[in-house]
Amino acid sequence: MPKCPLHHLDLNVSELQRSRTFYDRLLTQLGYRCVDYSSPGEPEGFDWLAPDNLGRFSIGLYPARNGIAYSRHTPGMHHIAFAAPTRTAVDDLYQALIAMEATILDPPRDYPQYEPGYYAVFFLDPDGIKLEYVFTPND
Repeated sequence: MPKCPLHHLDLNVSELQRSRTFYDRLLTQLGYRCVDYSSPGEPEGFDWLAPDNLGRFSIGLYPARNGIAYSRHTPGMHHIAFAAPTRTAVDDLYQALIAMEATILDPPRDYPQYEPGYYAVFFLDPDGIKLEYVFTPND
């Protein structure tokens, strides 16, 4: 069984280069590395491969083909939560997000209503996709 049961996650974004800059800073902070899977005839996009401890999992960005803005309150994805190895990692990413001038929805804090020890920061990507970086002691 793979360590991460997901193989890949691809996101459509409104401005590919703007999102590439944001996700490159975010994902490299989380241990991902940018890889080039491009080939003739394939749509333009970017991929980041997860750290080895997650198995073969990647996140890709591709240009959206319509002008409809993303909303987490319509059918589709609500948000993406990345697992943090420690509480300190959550705090460190929060500082990096501030330096990136990312939109912070909720700074790091405990969320005992979710589960004991749940500690997370919530923020937005350039298209308003809600992201979370969360530590739980039982992971």
